[in-house]
Amino acid sequence: MRLELLPRFDAAAFADRVRIYKDLLTRFNAVHNLTNFKDIEANINDSVGILNFADFSGAGRIVDVGSGAGFPAIFLAFLLKSEFYLFEPNPKKAAFLRMVKIECALKNTHIIKEKIQAYKADFKADIITSRALMRVRDLMRICLHLSGEDTIFALYKGSGAHDEMQGLQNYQIFEKGLRKYCVFKASMQNSTEG
Repeated sequence: MRLELLPRFDAAAFADRVRIYKDLLTRFNAVHNLTNFKDIEANINDSVGILNFADFSGAGRIVDVGSGAGFPAIFLAFLLKSEFYLFEPNPKKAAFLRMVKIECALKNTHIIKEKIQAYKADFKADIITSRALMRVRDLMRICLHLSGEDTIFALYKGSGAHDEMQGLQNYQIFEKGLRKYCVFKASMQNSTEG
């Protein structure tokens, strides 16, 4: 499978960082079993696929909740100049993400080894991403302290996306294969509805 990248991005620089990432993942996975993905390219394409539908280029701060082995935030950080905040409480996964940050020279990326609920935020995110971590409303609740009226949630969901979005307003669901990218603005109404 070939990595799918929009023309406006530096494909060579992205490919170099992806090679470094894959090498690190192979080494870490041999010891720590970070992920059992068989097709890494498909998961990387999934991570950056949202950029076909949503423009992240103007975002100052992007928060990723439950970053795991870096999908999607690491690959978005390879492409965008935004400041990324990756929340991953698992020590082994957070250590892996730190190594990726160092080896890929991701000065725009901050790895935070704690649950987002425990983080004392002094800023609001422009975009909050998460890939299949928890239900939409639960995620919105734990991110209240990092989201403002203009914060965009860009969530990577599967077949239950339409059901999870019921009751929310002004959302869009973009489909690419089995992936459903759910994009909506955090508003007080959306954040507090049951």
